[in-house]
Amino acid sequence: MNKDYLDSFFEDKKNDFDIEEPSANHKKRFLHKLNNKGELHLINETRQRRRLWKPLLGVAASILLIVTISVNSSSQEENFRDLASVSPEMAKTQDFFTVTISEELYKLNEASSPETKKLIQDATERLNILEEDYENLKIDLIESGDDKRVIFAMISNFQTRIDLLKNTLQEIEHIKQLKITSYETNSTI
Repeated sequence: MNKDYLDSFFEDKKNDFDIEEPSANHKKRFLHKLNNKGELHLINETRQRRRLWKPLLGVAASILLIVTISVNSSSQEENFRDLASVSPEMAKTQDFFTVTISEELYKLNEASSPETKKLIQDATERLNILEEDYENLKIDLIESGDDKRVIFAMISNFQTRIDLLKNTLQEIEHIKQLKITSYETNSTI
């Protein structure tokens, strides 16, 4: 570029340049605007930091939840040993009792009628109590280290449940027989 060209350019634009002095409070307004932008910048920067922390907090909470669940599941496995965990023979015994109880419960549900409703409710409540006792025996089994007395108590609990169900079924059968006898007596009169 030619020096003459630049000189001529500036000479032509001389009137277009702003050569006036700014107002007296220009510096104050400028600094005020600068400070406000600085505050906005700090606010925006804080928001950005929060945006960065939110996903990290979510990840940390997820990891904490997973660790808590894994610790609880491992402790629950230790806190609930049952008869089947003692030996293979006890596992077979527990399976036998469980199947027998299931069959008796099925028979009990099949025999349900309005006349036997109260009897079945009573039996169910007593079964629930025996099941709670069995849960306590599981804890005792862990604490005692497979004590034979606890194992015997667990087997007795199963037997008591089966006896309860069989006795209830016998009482229901007795009620049915009384109903049939009563019907026959009333119909012949």
